[in-house]
Amino acid sequence: MPASKGLPEIIALGEPMAEFAAEQCGRLGEVRTFRRGFGGDTANFIVAAARMGASSGYVTRVGGDEFGHAFLALWEREGVDYSRVIVESEGITGVYFISIRDKGSHDFTYYRSASAASRLAPGDLDEVYIAGAKVFHTSGITQAISETAREAVETALDIAERAGRTISYDANVRPRLWPLKVARPVVERTFARAHLVFVSEEDIAHLYPGVDPEIVVEHVLSFGPRTVVLKRGAKGCLVATAERARFVLAAWSVDVVDASGAGDAFAGAFVASWLEGAGVGEAARVANTAGALTAMGLGAVEPIPTRAQVIEFIRERRTETDHTRK
Repeated sequence: MPASKGLPEIIALGEPMAEFAAEQCGRLGEVRTFRRGFGGDTANFIVAAARMGASSGYVTRVGGDEFGHAFLALWEREGVDYSRVIVESEGITGVYFISIRDKGSHDFTYYRSASAASRLAPGDLDEVYIAGAKVFHTSGITQAISETAREAVETALDIAERAGRTISYDANVRPRLWPLKVARPVVERTFARAHLVFVSEEDIAHLYPGVDPEIVVEHVLSFGPRTVVLKRGAKGCLVATAERARFVLAAWSVDVVDASGAGDAFAGAFVASWLEGAGVGEAARVANTAGALTAMGLGAVEPIPTRAQVIEFIRERRTETDHTRK
């Protein structure tokens, strides 16, 4: 396991999963070929942050299987510090399959029971490592995969709070992982502890069915975060701050191949851009672009863009807009 070369500025805690993405549209049982890749919401997030140039690190457990070692190799290539990743020699790494529907929509089938990541526990955490980061990021999925993982999140939040660090949280509500009556109070307590909250329209529909998403954004702000970002997929995003600033950005028009991981790439690019000094409006523009470019490719991680690709895409689209106006 590599030694940490200084403490990363952004650290994420969560669950990496091996990904098998169908290469044709159709039901999972009908598809004959798959592309093997990488996934897991916080794992996608930290790769996105790294590709945007942020100093990044990841905390998790992986199996000593081929998939676990593939993740170690991925993080090595991406420059993500994995010195605090625990490798269980006899453990397994979770796996999921993506079936692709029309217009980039997708369904997931998971095999994660008793995975190494589900055994995350408070004792796995290095307090100095987490306290040394500028931003600590985690998600509702991490809280949902097991009680010990939920306890690990709480402990990490305690560490980040004591150190005065920025806490970033993506709700990622998944009722299939835990019942809403359990999830809602945990998620809301985390809203109150976070400085930066990401929610999707799907999250809102689960947590507050029938309530207008913009009203929910105000409700989430009432818990105390400084910034709430509503991820709206093909409709763009809305950013609201405690200082009453509001930014509404339309999505780029792109040909969607597979939207899985796009929201995670959005969040990773947003945090990396914000940490570099961008205002929330500009960070949202960069995040919108990272999400769009990710949705144009197959799989959650492979199509996540680099910073240079994001800058070039924005430049090209602005040039096209200028020509159209002429």
